[in-house]
Amino acid sequence: MFDRIDHVGIAVEAIDPALELYQGSLEMTLVHREVVEEQGVEAVLLDLGENHVELLQPLSPDTPVGRFLERNGPGMHHIAYQVSEIERELARLRAAGIELIDEQPRVGIRGSLVAFAHPKYTGGVLTEIVQPAEDH
Repeated sequence: MFDRIDHVGIAVEAIDPALELYQGSLEMTLVHREVVEEQGVEAVLLDLGENHVELLQPLSPDTPVGRFLERNGPGMHHIAYQVSEIERELARLRAAGIELIDEQPRVGIRGSLVAFAHPKYTGGVLTEIVQPAEDH
């Protein structure tokens, strides 16, 4: 079962100009910045209460976020739900008939474990399941 919304992922062409909007006009606080080579992105987390906004800049055009930007332009990329036991949650989703992009969790930003469910099975929304590093 999902515990809460962890973050909303936003695809951007360049993080620094996007930070001007999110830190400046929207007054969100930058809490973490990291290059995640295995996902092909530079990611930034901004605080929004107990949740986050994650800005994602592709490292190259041939990454999933790069292809998303080519097709759709900048904007909402995914929603992420936090769980305390990702393996159990992935098994529950499989049993419910939801196809997973990631059959096994992988390491995400800040050492979290993450897996994605295919948007075809989640109402057209790319859905990320996140188990924070402190929970594993």
